[in-house]
Amino acid sequence: MGISITDPFYEEKQIAMNALYRVVDPELFVNIVDLGLVYGLDFAREKTIEVTMTLSTPYCPMGEAITTGVRNVLSVEYPTKEIDVRIVWEPKWDHTRISDEGKRQLGIRVETESFYSPASSGKTYSSRI
Repeated sequence: MGISITDPFYEEKQIAMNALYRVVDPELFVNIVDLGLVYGLDFAREKTIEVTMTLSTPYCPMGEAITTGVRNVLSVEYPTKEIDVRIVWEPKWDHTRISDEGKRQLGIRVETESFYSPASSGKTYSSRI
């Protein structure tokens, strides 16, 4: 989930996303942000933060633990707000939503990473991870 710098709640969303990195899927041992489970954060209502997210499967046995973790970490950052966690099934989650960091933590090979080296006269190099 990207956050636009022009979003009127940019700072609040950044703080919330940083907190959500502390919520770890108890089966996969990877945080829910890097797993791509967080779809949105809404601060538009004065006393409520709405988190739109999914789980890897509708039958996820750790769903309650994960949503409780979301409420707990956001309550620390925003103790005066109610935390409303909405679980959605569309768009459907799949492995393509996992960040490169999440893939590394899961032992999934990250295909290539490109980087630019100014000393290389504009050449782009690829590195296999």
